[in-house]
Amino acid sequence: MRVCLFTETFHPVIGGGETQARLLAEGLTAGGVPTFVLTRRSDAALPSSERVGTLPVVRLRPTGSGQLKKWGLVLSGVPELVRRRRDYDVLLLCGFRIIGLSAVLVAKALGKRVVLKADSQGEMSGAFFTAGLARFGVKPSSFAFRTFLRLRNAILRRGDAFVAITEAVAEELRAAAVSEEEIHRIPNAVDTERFSPAGADEKRALRHRLGLPQDGAIVTYTGRLVTYKGLPLLVDVWSRLRARFPDALLLLVGTGGLDIHACENELRSTVRERGMEGSVRFTGGVENVEDYLKASDAFAFPTENDAFPSSVIEAMTTRLPVITTPVGAIPEIVTDGVNGLLVPAGDGPALETALARVLADPALADALGSAAWSTVQERYSAGGVTARYLELLETVCGPENGPGPPDPGAP
Repeated sequence: MRVCLFTETFHPVIGGGETQARLLAEGLTAGGVPTFVLTRRSDAALPSSERVGTLPVVRLRPTGSGQLKKWGLVLSGVPELVRRRRDYDVLLLCGFRIIGLSAVLVAKALGKRVVLKADSQGEMSGAFFTAGLARFGVKPSSFAFRTFLRLRNAILRRGDAFVAITEAVAEELRAAAVSEEEIHRIPNAVDTERFSPAGADEKRALRHRLGLPQDGAIVTYTGRLVTYKGLPLLVDVWSRLRARFPDALLLLVGTGGLDIHACENELRSTVRERGMEGSVRFTGGVENVEDYLKASDAFAFPTENDAFPSSVIEAMTTRLPVITTPVGAIPEIVTDGVNGLLVPAGDGPALETALARVLADPALADALGSAAWSTVQERYSAGGVTARYLELLETVCGPENGPGPPDPGAP
């Protein structure tokens, strides 16, 4: 049993989907399933093939940024999947929204098994494409798009199994006529060795190394700097909170990236215009997200649209109190007042109140963080989630095709 993990973007691109794809590929390899990654060369500085850790990674054209270039992967993936047909038995699509169209057809023509995992809500229903369509003046209700979606979904349903990271995604698959026995509920995971709580001495050392203030609370956000994560609202709320907590720092870890909703430039402009440079800091893209979380005191994630945000469970694993919204899978992860605080998406006063509660009450923050850590250990450890994928692959391929030799070969 050998796996080709096919995804639109991969490490070193920063994002929840990219993190989950790498975690899964590494877990499968460690579990004895030879795995290689097929993705797009989203930056010309990246090599066309390399090893990321132990993982062989192949990057395809079209090269560079740009929303339309993602569609090029629909074509460039075809010859590569055919050329490498002897290197894999299962095609695992992480984020099938665009690439699933041709990838499923090629894999089935070659007699390969196909597992489709939605990284975002709306991939099967088509809601994911709404913002992109609007840029070109196309309505989701248009005949052309509805016809495309109907044909694409008919192709996707030829897959052998679908992974639903939340019940909402599972419901979306059912609504698209995917049979119940083909839907497998497996949540996203977190690396509990990389993300772990820091003691007082380690936190002080990390703050010194990262150039962060030793005194005052640090509230951190990690992920893409995009509008649908509620970041314009968060910065606006912080402009009022800083008067009550003058020593507190809001730390925004990440970049706008290639996302159509990127708002990094707008956020930086707002901070400058309001004179908030001393209370809001941007890190840019970083590899050591875990260090910034370990150096922090709380985590803010006021997202308005998410399926299963990896950032939330990463923060919970470092024992941080989380302030977030009941969007996507978050209500399945966070119980308000028990292992985090939930506020309605887009509600500025509620977000301000929740942040103030955590900043003003260290005992509450500690209790929420401890419960958050326990939740992750019970449900979302990388080892436990990988084991469920291994079971799924064995079901899809048959028990006679169990894990093979661990070396997947050079890219």
